[in-house]
Amino acid sequence: MQPGTPPDPASFTCPAPLRDRPQIVMGHGGGGALSRDLIEHIFLPAFGNPVLDRLGDSAVLDPTGRDLAPRLAEGGRLAFATDSYVVRPLVFPGGSIGELAVNGTVTDLAMSGAEPLWLSAAFILEEGLAIADLAGIVARMAAAATRAGVTIVTGDTKVVERSRGDGLTITTAGIGVVPPGIDLGPQRVRPGDAVIVSGTIADHGMAIMSVREGLEFEAAITSDTAPLHGLVAALLAACPGARMLRDPTRGGVAASLHEIAVAAKLGVEIDERAIPVSPVVASACEILGLDPLQVANEGKLLAVVPADAVEAVLDVMRAHEHGRQATLLGRIVAGHPGVVAMRTALGGSRVVPLPIGEQLPRIC
Repeated sequence: MQPGTPPDPASFTCPAPLRDRPQIVMGHGGGGALSRDLIEHIFLPAFGNPVLDRLGDSAVLDPTGRDLAPRLAEGGRLAFATDSYVVRPLVFPGGSIGELAVNGTVTDLAMSGAEPLWLSAAFILEEGLAIADLAGIVARMAAAATRAGVTIVTGDTKVVERSRGDGLTITTAGIGVVPPGIDLGPQRVRPGDAVIVSGTIADHGMAIMSVREGLEFEAAITSDTAPLHGLVAALLAACPGARMLRDPTRGGVAASLHEIAVAAKLGVEIDERAIPVSPVVASACEILGLDPLQVANEGKLLAVVPADAVEAVLDVMRAHEHGRQATLLGRIVAGHPGVVAMRTALGGSRVVPLPIGEQLPRIC
């Protein structure tokens, strides 16, 4: 079987209760024969590796296998991240919950400058979920891990009663290593620093909403889900003095800008004319009455860098597949600490509000 190819239940060997049960039942979470069958026929064929294949209660990781020990000895540090994914629908234009679960945690690690190494994956399955659908999502998740260069080394599966789980929830946690000399955080942000966004915003949220609302446009809206550690590595190589990185997922760019302003105790000013939004996404947002700044992204980042590094950073980001539309969005200011302001296209100024609650439920 090729990596990333969903297993065919008809090909399962005995004992294979999955073949006779096309949907998840409560017994698949009971720790017995059905649980073992799920692991052997769905998860191990997709994720199998020497560490995971031991099926222990924890993963025992060898730091020498990834040259981790020398990097830590030279001043590198470990990064650890975790996130849960509850998107609906489970498969959407440009991705699925499987890709989100890998790419999201890989990118979370990258926001600290880390190279991602290992992931864990926990699945909460709802009774009635089609096993073929689960197999397809697991295969896409495995392919995403391969593309990102990470290994899924441990995991868990639970089953909940019908109507209690919305199909499938995935929680991933990841470990990575931050190279020596890299120090990212709000304490390093200074007035005059530039704020850069890596590309068009609101693509993921509007891809989900276009499916839910049955909207059709001249061009398809696809999710931007992607692992951003390669882009971050290129950015840090060009600008080791980068100040801070943020992943504008829930709450969108607006929420992340507020996080930067509050944590740094400084103000942020952005230019409305510089906000990169594709025409089709802008149209979708207008139809649904949504502000693109408040819509989630799954393959974009915000970077705060010294003003004199802007051109070098933009050049290297635009040369990378995940940063071709990188744009200078605004700057850090000493005035109005904790507040995000926007210079409007008409020459005025307004405060960019922090989103209240969840505009778009279950999109990441």
